[in-house]
Amino acid sequence: MSATSLLRRSALSLLLLCAAAQAQTPPVFRLGIAPHTSARVILEMYQPLRLQLEKALGMPVEVVTAPDFTEYARRMLHQDYDIAVTTGHQARLGQTDANYLPLLTYAADFRAVALVADNSPYKSAQDLRGKPVLGLSSTSLVTQWGQHWLKQHGIREPLRYVSASDSVVRLVLAGDAAAGFTSLANYQSLARELQSKLRFLVISEPLAGRVYMLNKRQLALKEKIDAALWSFAASAEGKAYFEKYKLDGYRWLKPKELEAMDPYAREVRQTLQ
Repeated sequence: MSATSLLRRSALSLLLLCAAAQAQTPPVFRLGIAPHTSARVILEMYQPLRLQLEKALGMPVEVVTAPDFTEYARRMLHQDYDIAVTTGHQARLGQTDANYLPLLTYAADFRAVALVADNSPYKSAQDLRGKPVLGLSSTSLVTQWGQHWLKQHGIREPLRYVSASDSVVRLVLAGDAAAGFTSLANYQSLARELQSKLRFLVISEPLAGRVYMLNKRQLALKEKIDAALWSFAASAEGKAYFEKYKLDGYRWLKPKELEAMDPYAREVRQTLQ
């Protein structure tokens, strides 16, 4: 057999081996969580749910996130997530622009808060004029709400963006920023010692919080996923999860709840464009 024939046969064998390996690799279900806190905390937070979904679906499930909310939205619209868990404005964008299907949300109210150090002199929005104020990213719901609140009080200085809510708290307490916007749930997840060093400058009205959105390509699994989520909510692990993170369980979305997020969703769309 000629050297050329041997080379061709070897190449064909290698291709067949690669194809066989790919065929044996089980699909991975991607649970995408918006980067509301550090990646380490997100992986720890969603580990019990990951295990529940893995058991129900009979396939590996991985928890993934993104560097910031803008990149998360971009990846969601690119269909990178089988389930996307993100705040209502991005959930609405996923619904309208990428055909994600809303599943459920958390029962606890979702609110944005502006945090300041308890011993700071800041008492109102006007006290923040000319001072450094933090947000999570330009497409984070708490940041968008905070920017609207500042503009309502005539303050138009741009916010500084950081990667996670625990970074917001650290920088505010270090005196590197006058205030920072985060969610009430993230504040409630802080250690009591840290909470005691902070106070609220403002608390928003209830907003559409983190919503579970199902990718259209996984519609065949919807019944299994619904059952897995509600089974998780009824389990000891699920109850401990809701208690630890002050989430009060799951609930169905209210009529028009996501539609109310359209103004914020438009801002995200404009940023991505």
